[in-house]
Amino acid sequence: MYKAIVFAGTTEGYELCRFLAEHQVQVLGCVATEYGTKSLSESSFLHVQGKRLSEEEMEALFEMERPEIVLDATHPYAAEVTENIRRACEKNRISYIRVLREESSHQKAVYVESTEAAAEFLKTTEGNVLLTTGSKELKLFTGVPDFQKRLFARVLSLPSVIDTCRELGFEGRNLIAMQGPFSEEMNAAMLKQYDCRYLVTKDSGKAGGFLEKIQAAVSCGVIPVIIGRPLNEQGITLADACSVLAEKFQFSMKPQVTLLGIGMGSRDTMTVQGKTAVENADLIIGAKRMADAVRLPHQDVFYEYRSQEIADYIHSHPQYRKVVIALSGDVGFYSGAKKLLELLGEDTQVICGISSVVYFMAKIGLSWDDAKIVSAHGKSCNLVSLIRSNKKVFAILGTPEGTAELARKLTFYGMGDVLLYVGENLSYDNEKIFVKKASELTEYQGDALSVICAYNETAVEEAATHGLPDEEFIRGKAPMTKTEVRTVSLGKLRLQKNSVCYDVGAGTGSVSVEMALCAREGRVYAIEKKEDALDLIRQNKEKFALDHMEVISGTAPEALEGLPAPTHAFIGGSSGNLKEIIHVLLEKNRNVRMVINCITLETVSEAMECIRQLKAEDENTVWETDIVQLAVSRSKSIGRYHMMMGENPIYVITIQAAS
Repeated sequence: MYKAIVFAGTTEGYELCRFLAEHQVQVLGCVATEYGTKSLSESSFLHVQGKRLSEEEMEALFEMERPEIVLDATHPYAAEVTENIRRACEKNRISYIRVLREESSHQKAVYVESTEAAAEFLKTTEGNVLLTTGSKELKLFTGVPDFQKRLFARVLSLPSVIDTCRELGFEGRNLIAMQGPFSEEMNAAMLKQYDCRYLVTKDSGKAGGFLEKIQAAVSCGVIPVIIGRPLNEQGITLADACSVLAEKFQFSMKPQVTLLGIGMGSRDTMTVQGKTAVENADLIIGAKRMADAVRLPHQDVFYEYRSQEIADYIHSHPQYRKVVIALSGDVGFYSGAKKLLELLGEDTQVICGISSVVYFMAKIGLSWDDAKIVSAHGKSCNLVSLIRSNKKVFAILGTPEGTAELARKLTFYGMGDVLLYVGENLSYDNEKIFVKKASELTEYQGDALSVICAYNETAVEEAATHGLPDEEFIRGKAPMTKTEVRTVSLGKLRLQKNSVCYDVGAGTGSVSVEMALCAREGRVYAIEKKEDALDLIRQNKEKFALDHMEVISGTAPEALEGLPAPTHAFIGGSSGNLKEIIHVLLEKNRNVRMVINCITLETVSEAMECIRQLKAEDENTVWETDIVQLAVSRSKSIGRYHMMMGENPIYVITIQAAS
């Protein structure tokens, strides 16, 4: 015994049948044609009956099956069938629901009450006409003057239909025998091919291909002639019907959510799979630019880009069965998809799009498999350093001044000859792509929707590990932490790519430079009080193009005020303020990792006293401490002999609160 009977024959009807079967409700799908039976696949919960039923046959079916509910999702123009279903339900006292397609209203369209009225209107016009109302009422249009030349009839490709049309005088190029559905592009191609001024259609809703016809007409400057509905029907939408069924049969209705990468923004760069998902959606969600780029006329939309708000909205609006969340580019390329998937669950469908890097690099004729790819949109990104060490760097900028700011920095660091390929408003009508040297773009005012590809022919290959030769640095009279000690100290620091680092008592800046080369996505602050040393640090910063390294003039700990909390700190010189410096560092970040270089025994003693006090003040904290003494000897050539010359011994002390 079936719990529900659905009179289908429309997309809405097929959807209802599948919806009930998916939720394990026994349903009988009644269709009138062989095409209808092929549109539904039977299952243990869904049976399909392909037969036209009279009112008496409907009554007999209802009496035998006694369904709890009957849903009428027949075509909007099947007025007689709808009336038969309604009366049969009344006689058998069975709940009846009429499921309606959404009506549409369009500017610049001509609305008429009937097919006869459409034919009468066309008699007053000039220009070619595409008829998409089928073959049954085609005879009414034969009264239009020159109909055999002006009118182009699109009908089903059945022999009997074609014979009927030919008898009425529609043949040759004026008879288009094709089976739908027809896309917007296909409709537009036909309108252009036959140089049409009018398109005649019935308002059959979005599922009946109506929207695709209207959109094609609008894009081609063609006037739609829309035949209004024959009945002033009362009913509910597909989404509302699903909500009613979920409540009646007591199952939770979880919507089908699709994360859609829409490409650059233009509908032309959306995939076929993506367009299909949009066409079938009840609701479009996304930032306004993205949502408006894909939504169809009169399609519900929720403008939002924040993940939690999106998830909350979907949860609080169960009437939507198919939801599309529009995301720019590709869902796997600097996208909000990751967070949304966490909130929405594994059942969420993901449809990839064309990313800006794929599109742009193809446009400029460069491969991207060997490019460094980053985003500077809304985040800190050390582009200068990346461009110095990579031949190709692709970046999403996100501000109108982004290109000029980058160009000025590159020029300042001696890379004014680097080529900058610039792309703005990709895929849109106002798309702009060009290439110039960085030195030529220092005053350029661009668009916020921009990307760049920096091409540096003379890129410096970055070292695989720290430990630059001392000769690489610009040196003066200021003290410098030598290679061997610097290598061990940096090893003890355990830097990460996004570390925030202090170099207290930076000297020539050798440790600061190596910190910055390791923490390319982080930040480095070189603190120094001596003017001659500060000048050396700035020179070394410029030489290695370390835009994310900042030189701070002053004496610690006072000079540390206002700086962001460090994750790592190297103390090479304390000016007798070691205790105070450590105290400030721990105030900023209790888990900061500190490495101290000590030359004198007094400094070693002071450092050990600080460690003892830390342990005494907080007995609940376990402190990681490590002390290494380095005694480095360097060879010196004396004639044909080599003599080892000892350097001052160094103590490398590590301190960090264990997590």
